[in-house]
Amino acid sequence: MAFLAARPILAAMADLFVDELPAAAAPEEPGADAPLADRLRPRSLDEVIGQEHLTGPEGAIGRMVAAGRLSSIILWGPPGTGKTTTARLLADSVGMRFVSISAVFSGVADLKKAFAEAQMAAKAGQRTLLFVDEIHRFNRAQQDGFLPFVEKGVVTLVGATTENPSFALNAALLSRAQVLILHRLDARALAELLARAEALEGPLPLTDDAREALVASADGDGRFLLNQAETLYNARIQAPLDPAALGAFLQRRVAVYDKDRDGHYNLISALHKALRGSDPQAALYYMARMLTAGEEPLYVLRRLVRFASEDIGLADPQALVQCLAAKDAYQFLGSPEGELAIVQACLYLATAPKSNAAYMAQKEAWQSARETGSLTPPANILNAPTKLMKDIGYGQGYAYDHDADDGFSGDNYWPEGMAPQHYYRPVERGFEREVAKRLEWWDKKRHDIANAKS
Repeated sequence: MAFLAARPILAAMADLFVDELPAAAAPEEPGADAPLADRLRPRSLDEVIGQEHLTGPEGAIGRMVAAGRLSSIILWGPPGTGKTTTARLLADSVGMRFVSISAVFSGVADLKKAFAEAQMAAKAGQRTLLFVDEIHRFNRAQQDGFLPFVEKGVVTLVGATTENPSFALNAALLSRAQVLILHRLDARALAELLARAEALEGPLPLTDDAREALVASADGDGRFLLNQAETLYNARIQAPLDPAALGAFLQRRVAVYDKDRDGHYNLISALHKALRGSDPQAALYYMARMLTAGEEPLYVLRRLVRFASEDIGLADPQALVQCLAAKDAYQFLGSPEGELAIVQACLYLATAPKSNAAYMAQKEAWQSARETGSLTPPANILNAPTKLMKDIGYGQGYAYDHDADDGFSGDNYWPEGMAPQHYYRPVERGFEREVAKRLEWWDKKRHDIANAKS
């Protein structure tokens, strides 16, 4: 209700700031002393590296540009993937004013000014692309302030965020914008970026292995890679550096990755498979590789939690408990003390009995749910809170299990027209061996009860 009351005020904001409309700032050509990342900034969308799924002819951005019309969008992706550059080039591609503000440095006054100028530009027949960097840093009320201007077409909003929009942005704002996901730059894209730098500045003083290590150390961040390359150029190093010398020079551990690896993703895959293969030594090695290379510990913990459910499940119900306890311990202690709790969880998972029965049961149950649609449960297990519902048979004949011998009624719980299914098939390992015995006993009891009724 507060938002609805505020909307007329928000819609009238621009009327207070219409004295004069300055031209949108045109991008200046970077000088010879500008940072390397600025001098290599793409001049057109087809020069943007690593986001072809968006900028290509079949991508969302490519189609918008071809049509000459943009809708409001949210660009979601890691740092250094080209969000700001893409937004500026979008405006150039369709002939729109480009106005950029940062949620870190801007406030309500800056937004009012931007909206007022956009209204004046609209009266002159010029559309405005308003780029908001770090849009998730605006609070909920500030995000609501965009709505009337986006709805009326005063601005086409392009927001950039490194946070999950589902959690960081208002649902009302998300409903008016298309979320486009920018990918981390892979090894091929980063290598191409480095090649552009060398075409401009000359060969880097690196061996082939050191070049691969430099690319891997960027972890998908193109801006970081170019900043590291610029550091090497500025040092005017004569003899090529190998990976060890490169790591010492940059004062940063540079992991050496084999030529056929994608670094980050291969290591997490190796960790997962070593855990599944019950090899605690290899699992600990790959986890150490990730953490000492600067991987976010909470990312590793998220993967361990997933593994506990996917590859262990009820074979050892304590596996999930151990992982969540490790997460709590790490958040309580921080690095480096809290990393020992992550090690403990890793070792527990590697040495626990394995089962993917819960994982497979989920897949099969989800498939059945999609295929059977809206089948109604049998009437005897439906809730009957009203007289009418009781009169039409809801809840009639329900067998209360606690009143039955052994606490088991053997009743049928499946919708009419659907045969009982068996999604969950426990394995003969760990605690699931005991679960399998229970299921077998219940199945026999259910069979006996059905025969007795027939």
